[in-house]
Amino acid sequence: MSELKTCFKRVDYDLAGLLHYIDIGDIGLPDIQRPFVWSNAKVRDLFDSMYRGFPVGYLLFWANQAVQGVKQIGTSEKPHHVPSLLIVDGQQRLTSLYAVFRGKTVLDEDYQERQIEIAFRPRDSKFDVADAAIRRDPEWISNISEIWASGKSSRKLVNDFINRLSEKAQLTDDEEEAIAHNLDRLFDLQKFPFTALEIAPTVDEEQVADIFVRINSEGVKLKQADFILTLLSVFWDEGRKALEDFCRQSRKVPHQAGGASPFNYFIQPDPDQLLRVSIALGFGRGRLKSVYQVLRGKNMDTGEFSVERREAQFKVLQEAQSEVLNITSWHQFLSSLVGAGFRGGEMISSQSALLYAYAFYLIGRNRFNVVEHVLQRLIGRWFFFSTLTGRYSSSPETVMDGDLNRVLVVKNGDGFTKMLEDIMASELTN
Repeated sequence: MSELKTCFKRVDYDLAGLLHYIDIGDIGLPDIQRPFVWSNAKVRDLFDSMYRGFPVGYLLFWANQAVQGVKQIGTSEKPHHVPSLLIVDGQQRLTSLYAVFRGKTVLDEDYQERQIEIAFRPRDSKFDVADAAIRRDPEWISNISEIWASGKSSRKLVNDFINRLSEKAQLTDDEEEAIAHNLDRLFDLQKFPFTALEIAPTVDEEQVADIFVRINSEGVKLKQADFILTLLSVFWDEGRKALEDFCRQSRKVPHQAGGASPFNYFIQPDPDQLLRVSIALGFGRGRLKSVYQVLRGKNMDTGEFSVERREAQFKVLQEAQSEVLNITSWHQFLSSLVGAGFRGGEMISSQSALLYAYAFYLIGRNRFNVVEHVLQRLIGRWFFFSTLTGRYSSSPETVMDGDLNRVLVVKNGDGFTKMLEDIMASELTN
């Protein structure tokens, strides 16, 4: 009888060990599914379940195929610059635990930093989300992060809390003993056991996405953009942070003296959307699948991976992204929409059409040096045409791939202009 082979192995951790591996960079956090979307109430329930000794689910990691010892582009504060494990499932739980145990802020869905403050009442082991009343009540520890971040021993924490509470009310011996027991139990949550399933590094991203979908109870799907953003976290975290910062600023009305801002009334982009523009500009691709392998340093002919090839491809992405995030280019492109009669987001029926129009704007501006006023009028008409015909409403990656392939044979600005004009004339007269 043949032996059943699996593409994963089981590894057991305690919570303190997981947090340590995140600290030193062996486990890449944050990773897939960023930003943090859990409510504080959900984090409270997680801690309550752990405190009661309930199971809180397993973690799913993907062993990184990267060569060990290589460094990220830019700087990194962690001893191990490239994680050996990437988080596929369990990122929200690990982010919750890391944020609370280390006292770190998280990014919400609008890319704003927020502190998770979970309160604990030792008298009856009750968890809650901190509010003004809880912060004033000596019965509560208003932010349990202080328990582990303070560096105090369990005994010291117990004594300090009991002494503080005794100043407000007389405690019986039984009450003191119960409080001490409950605080010790809370302190020991760092020993809570977790089981992780580690997917082998030989498993490709499509299989990982399939595994994730099959085991994820919420029906979430991983997209190709998720995997490329993960690569950015691993090899160029500064680049991912730049994308996120641009998106964050696009959602905030700028102060009068606050300097240049991507804020506008047409679109509040997400990182994966801007990533698509960078891929189109840098690699001339609309489909992300092949670009993921290229960015990993894969030779598409031999199937071999190399650090040098990966670094060269990330250099291409860096240069493209710097153009995509250029505030001047961004607003001049948006001006082309105004020139075409669009006034705000309520008139935008396809964000894909807008983002691909931005890619063509940057190609015309930076590669072919098309005169600005000519380019703005051309791109404005192209966006109107794309919206009118629903050009990117079905299989947008495939359609954009075809459009970008036409750019490959263009020699100059006149050729670029003629290419777009010919497409518009052909489609609108058929």
